[in-house]
Amino acid sequence: MTNVIVIGAGAAGLTAALRAAESGAQVWLLNAHPRIGLKILMSGGTRCNVTHREVTSRDFNGGSRAVVARVLRAFTPEQTRAWMESMGVHLKLELTGKYFPETDDAQTVLDALMGAIKTAGVAVQAGARGVRLEPGFRVGIQRVKASAQLGGGAVARVGEETWRLPKEEPDEWLESERVILATGGLSFPRTGSDGTGYSLVTALGHTLEPPVPALTPLAAADALCRAAQGVTLDAELALWVDGKVSERVRGSLLIAHFGFTGPAALDLSRHWHRADASSNRRVTASFAPGATLESLRAEWVKAGEHTSRLTARRFLAARLPDRLAELFCVESRVDGTIPVSQISRDTRESLLHRVVERPLGVTGTLGYEKAEVTAGGVKLAEVDPSTLESRIVPGLFLCGEILDVEGRLGGFNFQWAWSSGTVAGRAAAKR
Repeated sequence: MTNVIVIGAGAAGLTAALRAAESGAQVWLLNAHPRIGLKILMSGGTRCNVTHREVTSRDFNGGSRAVVARVLRAFTPEQTRAWMESMGVHLKLELTGKYFPETDDAQTVLDALMGAIKTAGVAVQAGARGVRLEPGFRVGIQRVKASAQLGGGAVARVGEETWRLPKEEPDEWLESERVILATGGLSFPRTGSDGTGYSLVTALGHTLEPPVPALTPLAAADALCRAAQGVTLDAELALWVDGKVSERVRGSLLIAHFGFTGPAALDLSRHWHRADASSNRRVTASFAPGATLESLRAEWVKAGEHTSRLTARRFLAARLPDRLAELFCVESRVDGTIPVSQISRDTRESLLHRVVERPLGVTGTLGYEKAEVTAGGVKLAEVDPSTLESRIVPGLFLCGEILDVEGRLGGFNFQWAWSSGTVAGRAAAKR
């Protein structure tokens, strides 16, 4: 019987431990935080968006899409749904393509996973933080008390690839034939994702694509945040780097007091961080996705010819929330009560330009504290795509967020966790 230690009991680690045990291995599952599954409980607004109706490699950023596609084929969204149902988690499909448990409660998913782990005979150690990893394998464990504050175990600045292990010596050592690292990244560090996994793998010779926060809200200093706080609308955001558009994302945008959140803002955040900080970065928004300055201009002119009483405010309000229409009129110094036919060409252009390409005063993001995932991690070229075994340290397997793969919002990161955990767990159990 193969002995396997899984370090990290998030979605990927729980899956890897379960698959290894189902394949006949004796499995120990270690989790840094005294409570297991905190990120699962926080996900999807505490509802847990377990997967999406359609998942392809195009939904992911980071490493090779060919490798991502191969891992996804090994455990598909269809298999995920069947697996969840087999554990008693009945799912529902929402109009957005997202699958949630019918209970709308992430606890349902966590309870099912923990029940399966117990049935499979996995030995779970909560509050056991892996702080050393020696080939062979010897795993050094630091015991974490329930009251302890986690975070900051592995220290590095964003963009650096030098990570150091925690100074504390292990409280004890475990030995195993195989090790699966599923320690996650740096997002929500208080749940135990403090970067220690990066320290462990770099100490063994792996290299990292520099980690940055992803799926985190955008911080901004913008009049919109005061005038339209709480407004949600469909928008297309564009990231400009040195005068050129580098990325476009479309989705729901929520205007908040601190800046912008919702799927569009969250999906853009990783690209903001990936852009060179020394470059000229800025973000613009189209609040009429699909429309252009030319198409709006044509509508304006036509409206002025056929509807003499149509005002600028009413023209905008037919396409935008009223608070945005009011603000844009103020910013363009337009009296919103004046008919469109009486507004000058230059003023009209200024007003319509705000609808399709308004600069947003983005100053940064809310970082790892609010990031749902970490972009970056161990480069996919350093693992076997069929097993996710390290090409540098035989017997070491990696899965989940520690790898340089992250998906857009909508259940894609959970699918990567289920798929990569399945691949790593089954492969690690084989002799």
